[in-house]
Amino acid sequence: MMNRSLFLIFMFTSCMGATQDLSSHRWENRLLLILVEDTDHPVYQDQISELNRDIAGVEDRRLIIYTIKQNEFATGLKKSAWIPSDDLYTNYKQLDGEFEIILIGLDGGIKLRQAELLKTDKLFAFIDAMPMRRNELRKREDK
Repeated sequence: MMNRSLFLIFMFTSCMGATQDLSSHRWENRLLLILVEDTDHPVYQDQISELNRDIAGVEDRRLIIYTIKQNEFATGLKKSAWIPSDDLYTNYKQLDGEFEIILIGLDGGIKLRQAELLKTDKLFAFIDAMPMRRNELRKREDK
Protein backbone atom coordinates (compact mmCIF):
# COMPACT_ATOMS: atom_id res chain seq x y z
CA MET A 1 0.00 0.00 0.00
CA MET A 2 2.80 2.42 0.95
CA ASN A 3 4.71 1.61 -2.25
CA ARG A 4 1.62 2.22 -4.34
CA SER A 5 1.01 5.58 -2.65
CA LEU A 6 4.61 6.64 -3.24
CA PHE A 7 4.35 5.56 -6.85
CA LEU A 8 1.16 7.58 -7.38
CA ILE A 9 2.70 10.66 -5.75
CA PHE A 10 5.80 10.29 -7.93
CA MET A 11 3.72 9.91 -11.11
CA PHE A 12 1.54 12.92 -10.22
CA THR A 13 4.53 15.19 -9.59
CA SER A 14 6.31 13.89 -12.70
CA CYS A 15 3.31 14.73 -14.86
CA MET A 16 3.06 18.16 -13.31
CA GLY A 17 6.75 18.74 -14.02
CA ALA A 18 6.23 17.89 -17.68
CA THR A 19 3.79 20.77 -18.06
CA GLN A 20 5.74 23.69 -19.45
CA ASP A 21 4.95 27.11 -18.01
CA LEU A 22 5.81 29.55 -20.78
CA SER A 23 5.36 32.50 -18.43
CA SER A 24 8.79 31.67 -16.96
CA HIS A 25 10.25 33.31 -20.09
CA ARG A 26 8.41 36.60 -19.57
CA TRP A 27 10.68 39.67 -19.77
CA GLU A 28 13.64 37.43 -20.66
CA ASN A 29 12.89 35.88 -24.04
CA ARG A 30 10.54 36.07 -26.98
CA LEU A 31 9.01 32.73 -27.93
CA LEU A 32 8.30 31.26 -31.31
CA LEU A 33 5.82 28.41 -30.95
CA ILE A 34 5.60 26.08 -33.92
CA LEU A 35 2.54 23.87 -33.55
CA VAL A 36 2.52 20.91 -35.89
CA GLU A 37 0.84 17.53 -36.05
CA ASP A 38 3.85 15.90 -37.70
CA THR A 39 7.45 17.15 -37.85
CA ASP A 40 7.70 15.64 -41.35
CA HIS A 41 5.18 18.23 -42.56
CA PRO A 42 6.82 20.16 -45.44
CA VAL A 43 5.95 23.61 -44.06
CA TYR A 44 7.48 22.68 -40.70
CA GLN A 45 10.65 21.46 -42.42
CA ASP A 46 10.82 24.70 -44.44
CA GLN A 47 10.27 26.77 -41.29
CA ILE A 48 13.12 25.09 -39.44
CA SER A 49 15.40 25.55 -42.46
CA GLU A 50 14.40 29.21 -42.67
CA LEU A 51 15.24 29.82 -39.01
CA ASN A 52 18.51 27.87 -39.25
CA ARG A 53 19.67 30.17 -42.05
CA ASP A 54 19.93 33.07 -39.59
CA ILE A 55 20.79 31.69 -36.15
CA ALA A 56 22.53 34.95 -35.25
CA GLY A 57 19.32 36.89 -35.93
CA VAL A 58 17.29 34.43 -33.86
CA GLU A 59 19.71 34.70 -30.94
CA ASP A 60 20.04 38.49 -31.21
CA ARG A 61 16.28 38.83 -30.81
CA ARG A 62 16.32 36.48 -27.81
CA LEU A 63 14.00 33.98 -29.48
CA ILE A 64 13.42 30.56 -28.00
CA ILE A 65 11.88 28.09 -30.42
CA TYR A 66 9.29 25.57 -29.20
CA THR A 67 8.12 22.78 -31.47
CA ILE A 68 4.80 21.62 -30.07
CA LYS A 69 2.94 18.48 -31.08
CA GLN A 70 -0.32 17.22 -29.60
CA ASN A 71 1.22 15.38 -26.67
CA GLU A 72 4.81 16.61 -26.49
CA PHE A 73 7.16 19.50 -27.14
CA ALA A 74 10.85 20.19 -27.74
CA THR A 75 12.89 23.38 -27.57
CA GLY A 76 15.53 24.74 -29.91
CA LEU A 77 16.27 24.24 -33.57
CA LYS A 78 18.39 21.15 -33.13
CA LYS A 79 16.86 17.79 -32.36
CA SER A 80 16.25 17.66 -28.63
CA ALA A 81 14.41 15.28 -26.36
CA TRP A 82 10.64 15.39 -26.58
CA ILE A 83 8.94 16.27 -23.30
CA PRO A 84 5.41 15.01 -22.64
CA SER A 85 2.77 17.74 -22.48
CA ASP A 86 -0.95 17.65 -23.12
CA ASP A 87 -1.72 21.30 -22.51
CA LEU A 88 0.61 23.36 -24.74
CA TYR A 89 -0.95 22.21 -28.01
CA THR A 90 -4.53 22.55 -26.80
CA ASN A 91 -3.87 25.91 -25.13
CA TYR A 92 -2.31 27.54 -28.19
CA LYS A 93 -3.66 25.79 -31.31
CA GLN A 94 -6.41 27.95 -32.81
CA LEU A 95 -6.07 28.00 -36.58
CA ASP A 96 -7.22 25.22 -38.89
CA GLY A 97 -4.58 23.11 -40.53
CA GLU A 98 -1.59 21.05 -39.55
CA PHE A 99 0.82 23.97 -39.06
CA GLU A 100 0.61 27.11 -36.95
CA ILE A 101 3.30 29.52 -35.79
CA ILE A 102 2.93 32.00 -32.92
CA LEU A 103 5.23 34.79 -31.78
CA ILE A 104 5.01 35.65 -28.09
CA GLY A 105 6.62 38.91 -26.99
CA LEU A 106 8.70 39.67 -23.92
CA ASP A 107 5.51 40.72 -22.12
CA GLY A 108 3.97 37.28 -22.66
CA GLY A 109 1.39 38.50 -25.18
CA ILE A 110 0.72 36.91 -28.54
CA LYS A 111 2.08 39.26 -31.21
CA LEU A 112 1.66 37.20 -34.37
CA ARG A 113 -0.19 34.05 -35.38
CA GLN A 114 -0.32 32.48 -38.82
CA ALA A 115 -0.78 29.14 -40.55
CA GLU A 116 1.93 29.47 -43.20
CA LEU A 117 5.70 29.73 -43.40
CA LEU A 118 7.07 32.76 -41.55
CA LYS A 119 10.09 34.18 -43.37
CA THR A 120 12.85 35.46 -41.10
CA ASP A 121 12.90 38.87 -42.79
CA LYS A 122 9.21 39.35 -41.92
CA LEU A 123 9.72 37.94 -38.41
CA PHE A 124 12.76 40.10 -37.68
CA ALA A 125 11.15 43.25 -39.11
CA PHE A 126 8.07 42.61 -36.99
CA ILE A 127 10.15 42.15 -33.83
CA ASP A 128 12.45 45.08 -34.64
CA ALA A 129 9.41 47.38 -34.85
CA MET A 130 8.30 46.50 -31.31
CA PRO A 131 8.90 49.19 -28.67
CA MET A 132 10.92 46.94 -26.36
CA ARG A 133 13.16 45.81 -29.21
CA ARG A 134 13.70 49.41 -30.37
CA ASN A 135 14.66 50.25 -26.78
CA GLU A 136 17.14 47.32 -26.75
CA LEU A 137 18.72 48.60 -29.97
CA ARG A 138 18.91 52.17 -28.65
CA LYS A 139 20.66 51.00 -25.49
CA ARG A 140 23.10 48.97 -27.57
CA GLU A 141 23.94 52.03 -29.70
CA ASP A 142 24.51 54.18 -26.59
CA LYS A 143 27.24 51.85 -25.31
